[in-house]
Amino acid sequence: MSETKYGVVAVGNALVDVLSQVPETFIEEQSKEHDMEKGAMTLIDETRAVNLYIQMPKGVETSGGSAANTMAGFASFGGNGAFIGKIADDELGRVFKTDICSLGVDFETSPLVLGAHTGRCMILVSPDAERTMNTFLGASVELSPIDINRELIASAKITYLEGYLFDREQAKAAFIKAAEHAHEYGHRIALTLSDPFCVDRHRHDFLNLVENHVDILFANEDEIKSLFLQDNFDDAISAISKHVEIAVITRSEKGAVIISKGETIKIDAVPVDNVVDTTGAGDQFAAGFLYGFTEDKPLEECGKLGAIAASEVISHIGPRPAVKLSELAA
Repeated sequence: MSETKYGVVAVGNALVDVLSQVPETFIEEQSKEHDMEKGAMTLIDETRAVNLYIQMPKGVETSGGSAANTMAGFASFGGNGAFIGKIADDELGRVFKTDICSLGVDFETSPLVLGAHTGRCMILVSPDAERTMNTFLGASVELSPIDINRELIASAKITYLEGYLFDREQAKAAFIKAAEHAHEYGHRIALTLSDPFCVDRHRHDFLNLVENHVDILFANEDEIKSLFLQDNFDDAISAISKHVEIAVITRSEKGAVIISKGETIKIDAVPVDNVVDTTGAGDQFAAGFLYGFTEDKPLEECGKLGAIAASEVISHIGPRPAVKLSELAA
């Protein structure tokens, strides 16, 4: 195993998040007019993105994307990380780079000079704290194997792959290249499935990736059942245990389970007085787990760190920690 500079290098969509609290009627109206599904992520084009931005109430804007949010949490715990993702050479792209680097996460991916603008995700938070995401991927989907830096992957204990990025063939090729580099240097590959609808679209390719390239899998209950076409959670858990070294499955208020080497570890959710916004809960659980794992902590403690991070992020608007997670962990 080679020497490492980073605990985690993440590969994912480089987006700017716009979060807005909306009434239930807004979700219903948008669903009727634009086939938007509450609680899911819908891909939209640039025209729809501009129109929705005008219609939705003014929100909180921050650099984002699922894996980038995980890296923000990882850095908040005190982890040393880097991010690979595609932005455009435009104002939002510069905002993204400045913001993520200000968190202590290294980001050096070359920007896209011609073509699509930097992507953005508009997140509508309804009164029940459910989030409905509308994503214009923009430049982020132009990430290709060329952007996978061998030396950077070699310098990380874990390379963390974001399932949302898996829609394009060149992104799938980039994931395989990253996995090959990581394993060449004796390091691990982690994957988050991201969304059950994403799994539905690419089940065969996801299964191939999981079975042949992934060491640590992150998913929620719906995603893992979708991957293996199982209605029963226990059956899905049994299926995944045969394919990866470690599976981390989150279950909202039920906490999480960690499956490794035939052992199942249950992690209780950390109680929250007022759930404000569930955006980023899974991303931050992964951040806590990955930090613990890269610090050689027992799996149960890794899971508890994930639960702490998830409970913090759902107590306020936004997908990233509002306080230092290292202080909460202490």
